[in-house]
Amino acid sequence: MLLHSDLLELKRWNTPTIYNGWEQITHCNPARDGFNLEETRDYMPQMGPMVGYAVTVVCEPSNARHKENPSAFIDYFRYLASKPGPKIAVVQDLDKPQTFGSFWGEVTANIHKSLRCVGTIVDGAVRDVDEMTNAGFKALARRLCVGHAHSWPVRWDCEVEVFGRTVRPGQLIHADKHGFLVINEEDQAKLLGAARFMDANECQHLISAARSAVGKPMEEILREIEKGFQDFRQATADRFHGQAEF
Repeated sequence: MLLHSDLLELKRWNTPTIYNGWEQITHCNPARDGFNLEETRDYMPQMGPMVGYAVTVVCEPSNARHKENPSAFIDYFRYLASKPGPKIAVVQDLDKPQTFGSFWGEVTANIHKSLRCVGTIVDGAVRDVDEMTNAGFKALARRLCVGHAHSWPVRWDCEVEVFGRTVRPGQLIHADKHGFLVINEEDQAKLLGAARFMDANECQHLISAARSAVGKPMEEILREIEKGFQDFRQATADRFHGQAEF
């Protein structure tokens, strides 16, 4: 696991910036792996990004039979308590694409917050958005919902699928209003350095070239932008010992 200070620094950047570093170091295919494939909605964008390790649970609000297990919630909470934070609760809703109820609300958000969860990614609904925000608990979801129906933990500490992406317990997640990125364990140690470098590299070569060229003749603008691209790609290749991903 990363140092807490590393997680705090990762939280200072948005998820696309973290992706820019991740794509240089990952063993995945950055064109199709790692991030959500379906649209998410961030209901607390003012809270900024969240970073944490996945704890997973499956629910099926339409099915009352799951409530026949009266200890399910306490057993699930014990699972949460056994894992180190910060944590992001990743919830697969078996009712998808329909929505019959919300696993989330003011009560569950406050309980999860007390168990060192910083937020949730739920492929279903949320409710009590203002109260969840007041608890400091961030939510990425598909939609809002009035009721909770039979929202009950079906199983937990298992592989889940949310927004077209498979998530395993313990994987590092970075999420904000753009969506979320799932980082495999083998990529975590290099992630912060890669993101920090790519952010500086863009500023030093691409953004500065574009802004300093404003007001100049068009041919000169194009020359400066072309040089910025060349310098950016060369710096990236030198840093990561290969072809720059851009």
